[in-house]
Amino acid sequence: MNQRASLNTLWKLFLSTLYISTFTFGGGFVIVTFMKQKFVDELHWLEEDEMLDFAALAQSSPGAIAVNAAILVGWRVGGLLGMIVSVIGTILPPMLILSVISFFYAAFAANPYVALALKGMQAGVAAVILDVVCSLGGNVIKQHRPIYLLIMLLAFLANVVFKVNVILIILICALIGILMEVLHHSQTKGDSV
Repeated sequence: MNQRASLNTLWKLFLSTLYISTFTFGGGFVIVTFMKQKFVDELHWLEEDEMLDFAALAQSSPGAIAVNAAILVGWRVGGLLGMIVSVIGTILPPMLILSVISFFYAAFAANPYVALALKGMQAGVAAVILDVVCSLGGNVIKQHRPIYLLIMLLAFLANVVFKVNVILIILICALIGILMEVLHHSQTKGDSV
């Protein structure tokens, strides 16, 4: 997509982010999955590797993953205007839903049906997050680069077995990625001399 997206593209971007945000429960990883399905698989506005990069950036940046991902996708699809449109589409549903819930909080908190519905949604959210892990992890495996497999395995073990903070893991992995790119760049520069 070009930096000057058409009104039709901007409208489709707004409706897509509005729809995704309205019907996504479970946090940022879930919304990233639906963004991948919409913007990579259905609309073909992004490549799968690009969405994987956006998910990593959204997770490692301060703020909500959903908003960070909307910023990146919107910017890529429609420049500044696309970014604004996608952020509005992403934040509008939670703002409205939370406003209604906060107004009727006492009734919701005591309602056993609401509690049961939330329990059911937790199971669905777990399945969607597992789908993200399999999909994005599968892309790393398909690259057939042992270093990426090792990083993925060590990051998993650091978090699950050794309870290392996820932010620290992300920062270390980002540093490793930067170092790998610098080494690769210096080797290709040295080979061309």
